[in-house]
Amino acid sequence: MDNMVKVFERPRSLTDAQFSYCPGCHHGLVARIIAYTMDKLDIQDRTVIVAPVGCSVTMYEWFRCDGIQASHGRASAVATGIKRVNPNLIVCAYQGDGDLAAIGTAESIHAANRGENITVVFINNQIYGMTGGQMAPTTLVGQWATSCPDGRDAQLAGYPIRFAEMIAQLDAPVYVTRQALYDQKRIKGASQAIKKAFQCQVEGKGYSLVEILTNCPTNWKMSPVEANSHLMNEVTRAFPLGDFVDKY
Repeated sequence: MDNMVKVFERPRSLTDAQFSYCPGCHHGLVARIIAYTMDKLDIQDRTVIVAPVGCSVTMYEWFRCDGIQASHGRASAVATGIKRVNPNLIVCAYQGDGDLAAIGTAESIHAANRGENITVVFINNQIYGMTGGQMAPTTLVGQWATSCPDGRDAQLAGYPIRFAEMIAQLDAPVYVTRQALYDQKRIKGASQAIKKAFQCQVEGKGYSLVEILTNCPTNWKMSPVEANSHLMNEVTRAFPLGDFVDKY
């Protein structure tokens, strides 16, 4: 019983504020992983969380560290400014697919290309979650969304953007990986990846990105169990898991 308590105790880097995510959503799990990482690396007092526009728009309320709200898509640019002003800070830009890979594509790619010493956590749930389920840059071909009710047509909207593979072609990034959260093994892998990404920054290695495939039961019109199965069996075909750059 004592071991059970230790495993499930609340990370000290989380506040008592309740998450606002839908039931079954993976966002809350990622937040807990980040908090546990801050605890393990003892970086809570110098960490800054840059919140995106999207489902995690108020995530700075959930961490016992400094936080700032960025304009839509500009989290990587804001993180760059904070890190350059005070290099001793540990800066994490937390961004969704519409935020990072749509309106924020330019800022995201150029931060990676410059090798900014920041950590980017990229939540890829293949849809715009907060605004009602519109097609995102990562929406799968054939996938339903409110803005493509017949499914994404590649001839009209192109193909899903594989952002991790894109920036893996650049010279500067030191760690680029794609993980998922559909079972215990993958949760452990994502936790290790996020910890490594933060360690890269702590040690001054440079830019790191952890792309995490997550679900969206509400806008996928699935139960959490169905959404996890879809993530495992379908989404990973379009977005292969694994490390793309590891210079750590």
